[in-house]
Amino acid sequence: QVQLQESGPGLVKPSETLSLACTVSGGSITTNYYCWSWIRQPPGKGLEYMGFICDSGITGYSPSLKSRTSISRDTSKNQFTLHLSSVTPEDTAVYYCARVGYCTTYGCPWDYWGQGTQVTVSS
Repeated sequence: QVQLQESGPGLVKPSETLSLACTVSGGSITTNYYCWSWIRQPPGKGLEYMGFICDSGITGYSPSLKSRTSISRDTSKNQFTLHLSSVTPEDTAVYYCARVGYCTTYGCPWDYWGQGTQVTVSS
């Protein structure tokens, strides 16, 4: 029922800010108890958590990316957006948005994912 779709540029120049939107259908991003996150996967590497925004608007970020990352939302569009500043070629990756379900001591599940979008940082 819940579907997520990433959108934004496929090519970004070094030093620019990358902005990617995630549009949600089949559910509201303000529904209680859910958070909405961004994850990326560089070529040949594993998944890297980037950050989240929850139903109340609270945000959190990976310590390694916090200085360059922000997540905002537009509730009228049922959409949340990743902003990654000062990009370098090392930021080249497939970027995913995903819903975060109810957290327990065992962790927080990503229960719905977008299909991902390729972003290349190059001049």
